[in-house]
Amino acid sequence: MTTFATKHTNVQYERELSEVKENIVYAGMLTEKAIEKCIKALLERNSSLANEVIKEDANIDAIDMKIEEQCINILALRQPTARDLRFITTAIKINGHLERIGDMASNIARKVIILNEEPQLKPYIDIPRMAQATRKMIRDGLDAFMNGDMELAREVREADEIIDSLNEQIFRELLTFMIQDPRTIHRAIIISQVSKNLERIADHAKSVADMVIYMVTGQNVRHE
Repeated sequence: MTTFATKHTNVQYERELSEVKENIVYAGMLTEKAIEKCIKALLERNSSLANEVIKEDANIDAIDMKIEEQCINILALRQPTARDLRFITTAIKINGHLERIGDMASNIARKVIILNEEPQLKPYIDIPRMAQATRKMIRDGLDAFMNGDMELAREVREADEIIDSLNEQIFRELLTFMIQDPRTIHRAIIISQVSKNLERIADHAKSVADMVIYMVTGQNVRHE
């Protein structure tokens, strides 16, 4: 026979799990917004906007700490088993990846400020494409997490190859600039660092998808 106290406890437990999900989605939204603002700051040569991204990284750090605390409390007080345990461990891992994405966005913002102090080397075409694709990877990865969508998680993993190709393409183009005119070397290196940070963000988004597959199936695909 289920008592009122047991029902209340179960409802509270489900609410706690839902709050973890909601906060992870919120953290994902913050990281997506940070990437969007970074690239806007680059395209519009707006260093004030880039500085906003750096300051707002504290918000991503704060939600990271909150999610971690929520997960630890659930592990300690609720002692989840099987499926819920996998959900919590996945949430902790995904939360860590989102926090590092926030750090990468902050790194990009710092590079943007440096670039904005010098004449523009070239029109930015592939970097905005990379940023848009990485934001989609984050969004799709979190959608897959929310819905336990294996197919979407696999699509996110495959999308990482597109980002890698764009990063290589950008590097080759910048290398041409540096060979032809040594005066472009500093700017080219900074732009390549922006590209590399986006590529690393995509790696973290792919890792989110890996964790979703683990959550749903128990299969570890990280090293495939």
